[in-house]
Amino acid sequence: MVDVAVVGAGQTKYGNHPLGLKGMWAEAASKAFSSVDGDFEPTSIDEAFIGTIAFGGAQLGNTAALLTEHSGMDGIPVRRVENACASSGFALRDAWMAIKSGQADVVVAGGIEKMNDLTPERKRYWLGVSGDTEWERLAGLTFPGTYALMARRYFHEFNADHDDLVHVSVKNHLHGSMNPAAHIQKEVSFEKAAGGFMVADPLTLYDCCPTSDGASCVVLAADHVARKLTDTPVWVNGSGAASDHLALHDRPSITQLKATQIASSRAYSMAGLTASGIDLAEVHDCFTIAEVLATEDLGFAKRGDGGVFAREREGQLNQGSTTVNASGGLKSKGHPLGATGTGQVVEVFKQLRGEVESGRQVRDAQTALTHNVGGSGATCAVHVFGRDRS
Repeated sequence: MVDVAVVGAGQTKYGNHPLGLKGMWAEAASKAFSSVDGDFEPTSIDEAFIGTIAFGGAQLGNTAALLTEHSGMDGIPVRRVENACASSGFALRDAWMAIKSGQADVVVAGGIEKMNDLTPERKRYWLGVSGDTEWERLAGLTFPGTYALMARRYFHEFNADHDDLVHVSVKNHLHGSMNPAAHIQKEVSFEKAAGGFMVADPLTLYDCCPTSDGASCVVLAADHVARKLTDTPVWVNGSGAASDHLALHDRPSITQLKATQIASSRAYSMAGLTASGIDLAEVHDCFTIAEVLATEDLGFAKRGDGGVFAREREGQLNQGSTTVNASGGLKSKGHPLGATGTGQVVEVFKQLRGEVESGRQVRDAQTALTHNVGGSGATCAVHVFGRDRS
């Protein structure tokens, strides 16, 4: 099987975007195509996978075909990938597998979501569709409520409290303040983040990511093509994915995500690395407790020490062994659901090539990881990247 590299990547700014689906996708795709160093035309793309929930129901059918016609990819096989908030993480995996199998040489993976043209009531409805409809959603459980249950149980089981979550928020706002693509580009003091109004006890406003518009696009190529397109490919050295029970009450534990543990184990094994070999990670922090759990499930902290990891600022830019969410994460960069997974790849692509903004570059970064979770953890895709092939 061939090796696979990312040769181009681009995204819109996240936030309240003035364009609709077609315009946002065209912008992200154009940036991705123009970032390819060599002579590149969209007509050279063999296939495309686009992740989206189709938030709001604006384009539920044939979403991928609608979008690719606005970015010069006429006539190629395209499909929409839906796996809740992990949609484009799985679109990336599908694109990787298409090349790895030898069936394609150049493939696009991307994601998109338009979230902020709905009323608050409709947003809450669509944010809930990825939970267990019968036993969670129809019973009134929201996603903030779901993660609040995880947080309360985590506090009960381990020596942790809300201050640990506040450290996550402060760190990610610091990183996001330096990212021009981020939805929220401002630092937040510990005192302000600790005193936000309550959303779902113990989670406050500063524990929750914003709802964002945005699109992201990544170009992948087989090894025999990649060097023709760029002198600095970023290699996809490991890919892992897994699933778990959708409803919290069916899981043996709600303070760990088994899908993350399984997916990361597979990705690490394929890449020939362990967690200690990762220089930077973009993890799925839809809520601050999600980052605490992710640092444990991915192996950056021991079980029960995710709060300590946050408290001691181990994930802060160039401070610990692994920088976590240099982009600002979902908390600050934003979370346009379907765009998040490949948006994480845009960040690590630029980081590993030394192309991010001054002050936000992870020093001497050679390896990176992306962690994209669907809903409250029922689906997860983890990818490991490197400047060199594994």
